[in-house]
Amino acid sequence: MAARAVELKRLQWRLEDLEQRVVGGDRACGPRKVADELVKVQVTLSNIAGKRERIKILFKKIEDVIKYLDPQYIDRMAVPDAMKLQFILAEEQVIPSRAALLEQVKNLQPILDSASIQAVPDHAAKLQRLSQIHIQQQEQRHDLTDAVKALLEDYNKTTLLLSKQFVQWNEILTRLEMAKEVKPVAE
Repeated sequence: MAARAVELKRLQWRLEDLEQRVVGGDRACGPRKVADELVKVQVTLSNIAGKRERIKILFKKIEDVIKYLDPQYIDRMAVPDAMKLQFILAEEQVIPSRAALLEQVKNLQPILDSASIQAVPDHAAKLQRLSQIHIQQQEQRHDLTDAVKALLEDYNKTTLLLSKQFVQWNEILTRLEMAKEVKPVAE
């Protein structure tokens, strides 16, 4: 009984809070209650509905519309209770393992409620800054890689040209040495 009284007081407090938000802080026109305003709206709608036949029909069909909007309506219509029972029986062997997994999640709940996990939003700014630094460093690494690649290509070209030049000089020197050895023999 005490729980109901507490619940009723809580509901009254919520209703007063809602009235305060809807009506506003100033009550210069006198205290207005949301319930009174809703009654006025209901009377006005009833008067309008009484004058027009199409609206009367619409009000009669509102219950059906609400029923059709219920997400479980399709399930009730499409799947009979016997079929639901068959689904449950078909999953009978899997249910204990899923219950064990749910129990494991329940046991691990304190980890999710830990200070480390709760502090994740506080670290978002730091993570964003570190991500930007990482992106900049990747760009610098890419630029440096391109520069090293260009230097290696230049080095390879220079080495190739020098090798060709040395080969040519070696051939010239060999021809000159052979020409020098041939001359004394001819004299």
